[in-house]
Amino acid sequence: MLYLVAGGAGFLGSHLCDCLIADGHDVLCVDNLITGKKDNIRQLDNNIHFTFWQYDITKDFNKEQEKLLSRVNAIFHLASPASPNIRSQLSYMNFPVETLLANSLGTYRLLEVAKKNRAKFLYASSSEIYGEPKEHPQKETYFGNVNPNGIRSCYDEGKRFGEAITFSYLRKYDINARVVRIFNTYGPKMDKEDGRVISNFITMALSDKPLTIYGDGTQTRSFCYVSDLINGLRLALEKENTKGEVFNLGNDEEYSIKELAEMVQNATGKKITLSNDNLCPDDPTRRCPDLGRAKKILGYKPEISLEVGLKKTVDYFKKIV
Repeated sequence: MLYLVAGGAGFLGSHLCDCLIADGHDVLCVDNLITGKKDNIRQLDNNIHFTFWQYDITKDFNKEQEKLLSRVNAIFHLASPASPNIRSQLSYMNFPVETLLANSLGTYRLLEVAKKNRAKFLYASSSEIYGEPKEHPQKETYFGNVNPNGIRSCYDEGKRFGEAITFSYLRKYDINARVVRIFNTYGPKMDKEDGRVISNFITMALSDKPLTIYGDGTQTRSFCYVSDLINGLRLALEKENTKGEVFNLGNDEEYSIKELAEMVQNATGKKITLSNDNLCPDDPTRRCPDLGRAKKILGYKPEISLEVGLKKTVDYFKKIV
C-alpha cells in the first residue's frame, strides 16, 4: 500500500507517517512546511519506504510527480494550519488565505488523485465546524453555529467547504471517501509556539511563568492523546463500511480550562500562579464530542487518560523548552 499523507510533517501527520511506516507501508508525505516541521519526520529520512515532497497541494502536480501519484492507494488529507490562537505565529489567522486554499483547492486536487486512482480518501475536518455549539455534546448530525465572516472563519468555513466538496465527489464520482472531525489533540511533537492551551500551559509552567487563562477559565474542552487520535484516523480509513461516513474523533472526557491548569501544575511539579487575559473572539465556551458513532462503527475507544497523557507530553516538552 502507498499512502499519501498531506500535511505529513505537522503534529498529527508526522505521527501518522511513523505509524504507517512501522506497519510496513510506503508513505508519500507532502507538506509545504508553513506550520509543519522537517524535524518531525527527520527519523524517516533514510527509510526506503518514505518519500517527502516539500510542496503546496494547492498547486498543479507536474508530470514527474504524477507518476508516483498514480500509485497512491489511500490519501489522508491533514494539510492545513490548525492553531486557533491569534497570539501564535503559527495560527491560521496569520495564514487565512493559505488556510482557505488548503481546504478548498488543496482538497480538490487530492480528490482528483483519489478519483483517478480509485483510492480511499479521508478528509480531516475539525470540531471547529460546530462553532459556538448550541448542542452539547456535539453529534455528527449537528450542523453547527458558525460566524461565516469572523476572525476564525478562514478555518471554520474552510473545513466546512472541505467536507462539502468531499461529499460532492463521493456522490458524483462514487469515490471511497469519509470525513473525520478532530477534537483537541495533544502529545509529543506539539510545537511549543503553536498557541494551543496544553502547549501554552506546559511551556509557561516549565519556564516558571504564570499560566495565562483566556477568559474566566470556566470554558470546557476535551483532550485526546495523539496515539488515540491516530488510531481513530486509521480505523476510519481502513475499516470496511466507512465510505460516506462522518466521525467525531477525540476524547469525550470534558474539563474546564481551570481544571486543566491544575492538572498541568501537577504534571510539571510546578505550583505556578494563574493570570487572566481577554477571551479570543468567537472562542467556543463548550466543546466535547459525542463519540457514539465512532465507537459503534469503528470500535474506537480512547485509552490514554489526560493525567497519563500530560505526563508523557511534559516529558517531551522538557527536552525542547
